[in-house]
Order: sequence, then structure tokens, then C-alpha cells
Amino acid sequence: MEQVYRIRNMKKIEGKSLRKIAELTGHDFETVKKYVEKDDFNIGLKVKRRRIGKLSKYEETVRAWLLSDKHSPHKQQHTAKRVYDRLKERYGLEFDASGRAVRKFVAAIRKDIEINGDGYIPLEHSPGEAQADFGEARFVENGITYDGYYLNLSYPYSNGGHAQLFKSWNQECLFEGLKAIFEHIGGVPTAIWFDNMSTAVKKIRSYGERELTDGFLRFMMHYGFAGNFCNPDSGHEKGSVENKVGYHRRNMFVPVPEFNDLRKYNKELLARCDLDMKRSHYKGIGMINELFLDDKQEFFKLPVVPFEVFTQKFAKADKYGKVKFDGKIYSASPAVSGSEVIVKAGAYDVEIFDTSLRRIAVHKRLYGDIMESMDWIPYLEILSKRPAAIKYTGLFDKLPPSLKEYLNDCGYEMKKQLLKLFTKMALMSGIDTAAKTLDSCLEIGAADPDSIWALHCRLISNAQTIPELSLSDSVPELKKYTPDISVYDRLIVAGGRLS
Repeated sequence: MEQVYRIRNMKKIEGKSLRKIAELTGHDFETVKKYVEKDDFNIGLKVKRRRIGKLSKYEETVRAWLLSDKHSPHKQQHTAKRVYDRLKERYGLEFDASGRAVRKFVAAIRKDIEINGDGYIPLEHSPGEAQADFGEARFVENGITYDGYYLNLSYPYSNGGHAQLFKSWNQECLFEGLKAIFEHIGGVPTAIWFDNMSTAVKKIRSYGERELTDGFLRFMMHYGFAGNFCNPDSGHEKGSVENKVGYHRRNMFVPVPEFNDLRKYNKELLARCDLDMKRSHYKGIGMINELFLDDKQEFFKLPVVPFEVFTQKFAKADKYGKVKFDGKIYSASPAVSGSEVIVKAGAYDVEIFDTSLRRIAVHKRLYGDIMESMDWIPYLEILSKRPAAIKYTGLFDKLPPSLKEYLNDCGYEMKKQLLKLFTKMALMSGIDTAAKTLDSCLEIGAADPDSIWALHCRLISNAQTIPELSLSDSVPELKKYTPDISVYDRLIVAGGRLS
């Protein structure tokens, strides 16, 4: 991957010819041409299992602990044993690494974050360049409070900036945030400064060289920007975004944001950042939004093929058809219980596929204290065959009280019939709408299948209720008419004979 990056850099940044690059690198001319012209670095889903280090998923957590030690007294900093104990406390039985493995793991991370004390170098930024960093912010989505993170992309030349809010600062959130900003501004900064976040930098080599993660290299090559990295513990080298982190927190996230959908909120946040640029530059050299036009003139064009942001993992479904990913549990289907599945995780969603790449389930990705996401639809068919079991499932507790009472009271066959119909409705419009249909039918005493299905079709078709007709005062009031039916009574005599 690094060889590909070097070839593209020699062509795009250094301006060398394809033959010159082939001569310098020793690669075949056609190989050089292939990688220079390549415009899609999406990796795609892989079916073959890859081995993943047991401790790699804890790297971000341990790195954050060790970085925080720089602001603590020497005797109150983490030892390898303390790291081991904290990981055991946090992850319980899930964490099964040995103390020796943790010592090596901590030593490797410490080496990565050693302080380079070479002094400060003032940096000048031309139009088209950017800086990126995460800040921390609390927010509330659907009544649940998250201590989350927001990605900031600042443009030092114009002093403009954009932000995106997430529940984590993992690689998927970094890429999703950058991608959303690139698409919003209609271009890609020519160079972006980062700190040595583990989502991008695998290792700091001698003389400041970085060994980048494969995912970051693919993302960088796909969009064509140059990735520059600060010296360790040298936030001053990207002072523009450091200031923007605080600015965005004060102006975008006070008071604590509350919303129903994070994706929708992030789109609105980009528009708010645009409006925020309609102010003067702090140096008094013009309006930020006008200077940002100079930035945009230098931006690279967006690639033709969008980058698909995800990480992949192979997992084995348990006997209930559930899968564990990133410490959380996601339902798949009882049909894949005990089988290997593929987990495709983005910043917002988690998709589960079988080994033939058929999608089984889609969940919102879990962060924070919520440990399990359950989609009951794949399980409804089994429940309809075993209706007595529904009372002992998590689905039963989510049903409306009237529906739970009805299911408790009705007989076995009626319960079975009702659950089959419930499965059919849930597959069409979701469990919530299906439950609402049944609840509405029970309120009016209609429990037969035809009535339930008719009401369900009306609910999902958004049929409008016809309002009561209101007459104006100019319409005269009609007198009540009572028909006289005595004439008919005289026609009827005992025995049905006419008089």
C-alpha cells in the first residue's frame, strides 16, 4: 500500500512522468500507469477470515489512558499492571489477555507516544489546506445522553471550519465525518494536518516518518489529499483546528444538543457552519466566507466513486442467532445460529451478512451503555409456530398493555393465528406499526383477521380521516321530520291477512 502511495505522490505532487516513476521505483510501466490512474480505493467486503490481534480492539482506550498520564504526577501514572487491572474491570470476562501480553502491548504504545522535544516550528498554510481533530461534547439523541466526540475540519487560510458529531472517535467516524464534509463543500483539501491518532498512524518511525494504517492510506489515496502529521504532543503545530475545537464547542454545542436523529442533525450542523463563516476574519483581512472561496479554488475535485466507509469482522453467531461485535451484541437470525457471519460496521449502522454476502439484519451501531440491539422480525416466524413462548421474550415487554393482556387471555390457536398475522404486518411495515394496528383493533373490539388486516392497510397507506362537515350560518335549519307509519299498521292484521 505504501508503494502505491509513493507512486501516486511522485506523479501528483512531484509531477514526474510515468516512465520516470517506473525508472525510479523499478516497477513495470503498466503497473505504474495502473496505480496512477486508479480512482477507487474502496476495499470491498472480504469473505476469507483474517486473524486480528487479541488486544488491538483495546488500543484506543489504552492509548488515551497513557496520553492522559502526561498531565499527571509521575507516581500517579499507569503501570502495565494498572492497565491490565482496568481492562479487566471494564471488560470483565470478555477480556482474556495475559499480564505478559499487556506489558508488551503497553510498552509498544508508550514507544509510539514518546515526546519529541525539538522545539516549535511556525507553520504557514496556503489556500486549500486543512487541519483535523476531535473534540468532546455531550448530546442527547432520542432521550439517551451520550458523551460523544465531534470531528473538526478547519481551513487555516480563511479561518473557516466544519464539524460533525459522533458517538465515538473510531476510524469509521473519522472517515464518515471527513467524507460528509468533502461532499458538502464540493471538494477535497490539498493537504490535511492530523495529530498521531491511532485511527491513522500505526507507528512513528525514526526521523518522524509514520507507518499509516491501511484504512487511512486507502482513504487518503481515494480522495487524493496529502496527510501531514504533527510531532507527538505538539498540538501547537495545528493551532487553527485546536482553536476551532473550542470555538465549535462554545457556539455549536451550547446548550447540550437534543435531537431524534444524529445523521439529520449532522446535515443541519454543516449548514450552521456555513452560516457561521459570514463574519470577519480575526486578522481583519476580510470576511471568512469570501476567503473560503480562495480555499475552494484550490481544492481537489471529488472522486467519481464515493468511498464506502466500514470495517469488517468475521464472527460466529451463538445458538440464538446473535453476534458480538466491539463488545456489543446484535441479533442476526435463528437461521444462522452457530454459523459464521460477516459484520460490516459503519459510523452509524451495523449490517450482518451470511458468507454468501446476503444481508441478514441491519442495526443502529451501539455506543455507550446500551449493550444489545434486538431486531425481532427474523424471530417472529418461529414465535408464530410456538406462540406460548412470546410471553418469555423481550418482545413481549415492548408491546402495548392492551395487546399483552389480550395475548395472556386468548387461547392457543387464536394466539397462533394472531402472531402469524403480526409477522406478516411486521415484515411489511415494522414491529411498531404492526403493534399499533393490533392495539387499535382491540380497542374497538375487532380481533378477526380481516378487520385487523384492513386497519393495517389503512394505517400504512396514510389514509386521511374525513372531517365532519360544518355548515355556515346562511344555511337554513331544517325542521325535524317524523314519518307517520300508522298507515302501514292498518294494513297488518292477525295471521297476515289484509283487512
